[in-house]
Amino acid sequence: MKIVEVIDLHANAGWRNVSFLKITADNGLVGWSEFSEGRSTPGLTNVILKLSKNIINLDPRNITHIRNTLEALLRLTPGGISALAIAAIENACIDLKAKHLSIPVYELLGGAVRTKLPVYWSHCGTGRVRYEEHLCHGGVPPIRSLDDIVQLGKEVKRKGFNHLKTNIILFDEKLPRVYLAGFSPTGKGFPELNLNSKLLTGITDLMSAFQQGAGDDVGLMIDLNYNFTIEGVKKIAKALEKFNMTWLEFDNQSLDAVKLVRNHSSTPVASLETIYGSKNFLPFLLNASVDTAIIDVQWNGIVESMKMAHLAEVHNVNVAAHNYHGYLSSMMGAHFCAAISNFKVMEFVIDEVSWMKDFFTAPVVFDNQEFVLSDAPGWGCEVNELALRDHPVK
Repeated sequence: MKIVEVIDLHANAGWRNVSFLKITADNGLVGWSEFSEGRSTPGLTNVILKLSKNIINLDPRNITHIRNTLEALLRLTPGGISALAIAAIENACIDLKAKHLSIPVYELLGGAVRTKLPVYWSHCGTGRVRYEEHLCHGGVPPIRSLDDIVQLGKEVKRKGFNHLKTNIILFDEKLPRVYLAGFSPTGKGFPELNLNSKLLTGITDLMSAFQQGAGDDVGLMIDLNYNFTIEGVKKIAKALEKFNMTWLEFDNQSLDAVKLVRNHSSTPVASLETIYGSKNFLPFLLNASVDTAIIDVQWNGIVESMKMAHLAEVHNVNVAAHNYHGYLSSMMGAHFCAAISNFKVMEFVIDEVSWMKDFFTAPVVFDNQEFVLSDAPGWGCEVNELALRDHPVK
């Protein structure tokens, strides 16, 4: 079997675009993966397509050989867009290989430890604040005050979710806003990334409102991203101890800085989603930096993600799958979560545009708010190319 064609496809999913890679073999079989070219990854599609010229006529079943070939070409620029590009190719190849063998991907990873996966409601409230115009026409209630956060917490509990994760939502202006100093060069707080008392009060008020609505049985998480220096993250971690959080999440490339936060407070720390590849991942484990290691299959590739998860297991650290992308990415993450022993919980974005489901040939299935793993060949899902054309990229 040989690879004969590699193409990219894209569609409008409301506040973002979704992107897919399609690899076709000479026997007509097709492998799919999802990737994301957003503001933080400009030019990713072009990198993937240029790299893909080097895999034409290679056997897609030889995934390790393909990864080694691509890594050699990008030896001087590891991580970042290079890692994401290799991952997109790797993930499509394993889908193709599994279909060739008529088995689900998780069978290639050692089999499924579990077929139902607990998920947490990700970006809870964040999407409703940032993308109200895309969501509220579908019946999603808008957020205007902390009282609405209380009601959202009640909604999470009523729908049966055991965990929710939000970002920093502030109510200090006429309309609520999501605080993103680390990503907004023209916004408040950039580039100093300093925490002040008003911000800290806003964060604790937010989590208090969520807890009031959701109750003590729903685990709370907050993602600080890259929005603060370590000094600020330490203060936030200390202030959130009273909520008995499932975790405090933040990003930092320094293993000593991450460990410093973990050792400063009893609030559990989750991190490492932006640490690409097992070689970069290992030092954080050796340094005992995190309580939960976050791994993104779409960004690392599923074979490399398995290596990272096994390293975490050796160091007695649980793994949570990172995923804020489309439904194919969710299914990719589900196969990964199913095959590892040290699984904690899987991320899933609940608030989506109504037509997201049309892009895929198989629906996402939940049972008691657990993601039900498909046993169909490959990822268990194909991309509906006709539906993509109905929603062209903006």
